[in-house]
Amino acid sequence: MRQFAIIGLGRFGQSLARALTEMDCEVLAVDRDPERVEDIQDAVTEAVQADATEERTLRELGLRNFDVVVVAIGQDLQASILITLMLKEIGVKLVVAKAVNDVHGRVLEKIGADRVVYPERDMGVRLAHHLCSSNVLDYIKLSSEYGIEEFVVTKKLAGKSLGQLNLRAARGLNVIAIKRNDKEVIVSPGADDILREGDVMVTVGRQVDLQKLEEK
Repeated sequence: MRQFAIIGLGRFGQSLARALTEMDCEVLAVDRDPERVEDIQDAVTEAVQADATEERTLRELGLRNFDVVVVAIGQDLQASILITLMLKEIGVKLVVAKAVNDVHGRVLEKIGADRVVYPERDMGVRLAHHLCSSNVLDYIKLSSEYGIEEFVVTKKLAGKSLGQLNLRAARGLNVIAIKRNDKEVIVSPGADDILREGDVMVTVGRQVDLQKLEEK
C-alpha cells in the first residue's frame, strides 16, 4: 500500500487526502490549524497538528519514508517554498507542490519539487472548455500544446465509425477510449468501432485541434 503525506489542509489538501484514502492509500494529513486536523481525522489514516516549517517536525513525522509528500499550501508562499526545500534536503523521494501562479511554480521547480501542480488554474481551464461547448465533459492539459478532452457523441455523429470520422488524418486527433453507459469502456478503439449517441470519446491531440472539434 502506497503511503502519502499531505501538508496543508485547505480545500485542495483535504479533497486530495480524502480521494487518496478512498483509493485505499495510507494518508498522513498535516496542518498547523487544529480545526482543519479535526475535520479530516476520521477520513484519513492519521491526522497531525504540527508546524511543518520546522525541519525537526518533518524528520519526526518520518516523511522521508513516504512514497509521496504533497505540499498543498497555497497562500503562504514562503512556507510552501521552505517546506518543499526541506523535504528534498531530508531525502523525500517524490515531492509534489501546489503553486498559485507561474512565478511560484518556477521557484518550486528550481528548489527541487519533482512535480508542480496548479489546481486553481487547471480547474479554470477545464471549466472554460466545458462552458464553451455543451458537448465537452472534461479537459486535461498535458502540456502548453497538447491536451485530452472528453466529447459527448451527438445525434449527428451517432452511427458513424471512427474510420468514417477520420479524426487522425483530418484533424490530427486520436481517440484513445470510448466510454459507454458508465459501464463499458472501449480502450484503443479501432476504425471499425461504431459510435452511439451519448457515448463519450476520450480524445488526445493539440489544443488548437481539440478546440476546432469543439466548435464543429
